Amino acid sequence: MMTDTIRIATRGSPLALAQANMVRDILAAAHPVLAGDGAIEILPMRTTGDKIQIGSLAAVGGKGLFTKEIEDALLENRADIAVHSMKDVPTVLPEGLTIRALLPREDPRDALIAHDNTIKSLVDLPVGASVGTASLRRKALLLSARPDIQIDILRGNVQTRLDKVQAGEFDATFLAIAGLKRLGLFDKATAILDPDEMLPAVCQGAIGIECREDDASTGDLLAVINHAETEIRTNAERAFLARLDGSCRTPIGGLATIAGTMLSFRGLVVRPDGSEVHAAQREGTVDEAVEIGIAVGDDLRARAGSGFFDDNS
Repeated sequence: MMTDTIRIATRGSPLALAQANMVRDILAAAHPVLAGDGAIEILPMRTTGDKIQIGSLAAVGGKGLFTKEIEDALLENRADIAVHSMKDVPTVLPEGLTIRALLPREDPRDALIAHDNTIKSLVDLPVGASVGTASLRRKALLLSARPDIQIDILRGNVQTRLDKVQAGEFDATFLAIAGLKRLGLFDKATAILDPDEMLPAVCQGAIGIECREDDASTGDLLAVINHAETEIRTNAERAFLARLDGSCRTPIGGLATIAGTMLSFRGLVVRPDGSEVHAAQREGTVDEAVEIGIAVGDDLRARAGSGFFDDNS
């Protein structure tokens, strides 16, 4: 039976809280019983990933660092639902948990934020420019296009990274357009990068809502707000990632798009130093989403060879 209050577990960053508030508002609009004061409670939590502000996340575990404490709260019944950026969610969930709903996906592309706002593409970055990012995917793709660029780790929340570029500590950085829009900071983007220039992270821009599998009443509440197209696209992308045993240690990009009843999926893998890139693409019906994602993963495994992934692990 549903409790009087729905408890939402989330990371405590401004972006994560903005996303949790989106879920709260959508749930309240869909279910008038949840519209009253106190009907939905947001529980900010600090995850392992949030605590690590120096060095590479890949070296200490990669995916899962931003979800473990939140999922523990679900499993221990300290929360009823959890809100995640789906790009942070491992392909294998803890036993007893499920992603029950996804919100409509925001623009999945990356934005370039440059200290010099006349820079409109990777090509425009000056020779030897200093770029800050903690993403191995962004680093590898940038080095593939511009091996002259100097790249240093830049972590922290969105505003912290924007401030460091504005202060001139870095010539540029990258941020997801989705996050910028949700924080009302889209005007900070110097350029929008086409997926052909920088393929997004798997599931970038998608917000997932997780709950306990045996919590039928909460599951029913979430099912009403699930966005079917986003679910299909993320299913394809996560199937692809699972086929590659994807983690933060292997630079991987993937994006599914839908036109009518047809789904197109493109994926790629890159060596961390950008020296080798393998890409593949397939199309089919939306009913074949998972199979398409798996097929692209198999294509890339065949093209890159098993040693490619061994070297990156």
